[in-house]
Amino acid sequence: MGSYKMCMCFTRKFKINEVQPPLDIREAFAKFTDGGTLMTADQLLDFLIHFQGETSAKYSDAVEIIQQIMSRRHHIAFTRHALTPEDFQSYLFSDDLNSAIRNQVYHDMTAPLSHYFIYTGHNSYLTGNQLSSECSEVPIEKALKRGVRVIELDIWPNSSKDDVHVLHGRTLTSPVALVKCLKSIKEHAFSTSPYPVVITLEDHLSPYLQAKVAEAKCLEEFPSPEALKYRIILSTKPPKEYLERLEGKTYKDKDLFEEDSWGKELPDTKLELPVDYKSDSELSDQIQDEEDIIDSGRKSCQLGAPQYKRLIAIHAKKSKGGLKESLKVDDVSVRRLSLSEQKLEKARAHHGTALVRFTQRNLLRVYPKGTRFNSSNYNPLIGWMHGAQMVAFNMQGYGRALWLMQGMFRSNGDCGYVKKPDILMQSNRLFDPKIKLPVKKTLKVRVYMGDGWRLDFNPTHFDAYSPPDFYTRVGIAGVPADVKMQKTKIMEDDWTPVWDKEFSFPLTVPELALLRIEVHEYDMSEKDDFGGQTCLPVWELKEGIRAVPLFNRKGEKFRSVKLLLQFKFV
Repeated sequence: MGSYKMCMCFTRKFKINEVQPPLDIREAFAKFTDGGTLMTADQLLDFLIHFQGETSAKYSDAVEIIQQIMSRRHHIAFTRHALTPEDFQSYLFSDDLNSAIRNQVYHDMTAPLSHYFIYTGHNSYLTGNQLSSECSEVPIEKALKRGVRVIELDIWPNSSKDDVHVLHGRTLTSPVALVKCLKSIKEHAFSTSPYPVVITLEDHLSPYLQAKVAEAKCLEEFPSPEALKYRIILSTKPPKEYLERLEGKTYKDKDLFEEDSWGKELPDTKLELPVDYKSDSELSDQIQDEEDIIDSGRKSCQLGAPQYKRLIAIHAKKSKGGLKESLKVDDVSVRRLSLSEQKLEKARAHHGTALVRFTQRNLLRVYPKGTRFNSSNYNPLIGWMHGAQMVAFNMQGYGRALWLMQGMFRSNGDCGYVKKPDILMQSNRLFDPKIKLPVKKTLKVRVYMGDGWRLDFNPTHFDAYSPPDFYTRVGIAGVPADVKMQKTKIMEDDWTPVWDKEFSFPLTVPELALLRIEVHEYDMSEKDDFGGQTCLPVWELKEGIRAVPLFNRKGEKFRSVKLLLQFKFV
């Protein structure tokens, strides 16, 4: 009997399941409709107030929701004044009508700047890595449109030393004209937020090209974001010539270009504020002319010794006694300190509470270490839990660290300023992140289901032969005692997975906790595929059943992909 080979081919269909609403949703609908088949505006209002905890909801809000769902699902005018169970689920899945967090500014914006975390960029002009990518005004525009409030520019002379370029010095990065960067800032500074934009200048210029810098008295206290609305603020260190003249030294042009070589620790910077910040003086409202910075340097040079404009109101220089001396608080003036991520690690190990005390009145900026050539980032919570206001990030360096940064600044209506929690502002009992505190509250998260991948992804994106096998990871980023990560089971072959799994997160410092959510597609033979992510500030979460949109690796929102979750605090 002759042998033969058999070839077997398997074909699997890409089925789309008709998913019933989860049991909790069906029960909620039945409860608030008294077992009926339609939910009226009165009944929906009852649901909003007593289930979702929206105690300020009005009848008109319920009417508007029904009107929107009728238009979206049925493309009809407002003819039916009630929701079916399917309409009700569609409403719950609408992140604009049923968002998980607040979408407006609600923090007190009248406190000094030192009382806020500020959305801060690092090398904001780079399109990619730190060594060879192009410099451009486009990343600046993108950052500002995402709510970033601190833009960093490294300014250098061009090859003929008669104009100013922006580039990452002593690398192969290609330059961009300073004027282009300033135009981008001028045009987009307040496209998403009215609160002040800080331009951090790393100044490597000769006196002829010197930017606007200052010799001013120190402020006793920082002004507030509210007082600085629609203002652009310069931040830079004093030029070397200015410092040398103060010390009676002879200025040497070549010394200016030899200092601050890339990768070394930079000296502390100074935040430039108008002395009378309520006036309409130069640069306090906006950049009137993109050439202002360059022209000011030219004019001051023509006067002989540079006559620096009175814009710097915060003096910041390192103490000779090292970090311990630098962190001492002056009761009559405020200043700013810059630390690399490595120095922050050392500081928190030996001077943790001193950092917290310092940041109650003064500004602390943290920046990535010089070896992050690929524009990666570090854990921002280390800075935040010690009160650092300006945790500077490479906005082009995608990854989990950047997702945390984006999550933090979804707070307070995406305005780029988040009021620091009271726990960081107590002067009589300084917060120490290393000490484990009692559990203050427990967050319960029920992951019901997800949808939208079939609309946003190609049918074979996750698997060539079958629907995807999704699972969700849910966890907390925060102080060490609160960090935790859990995951659902894998739902095989389903574009609309229903997990219906509850997780519990005891939180000792909920004021500094971020909820991390990631969806992955299980792959037995290779690395699991990425299906979306988001990060939400725990203190912003609204209780009840909520729609949670997911984002791609870059932090860009998917058009359709969402999760349906329930949040409870106990």
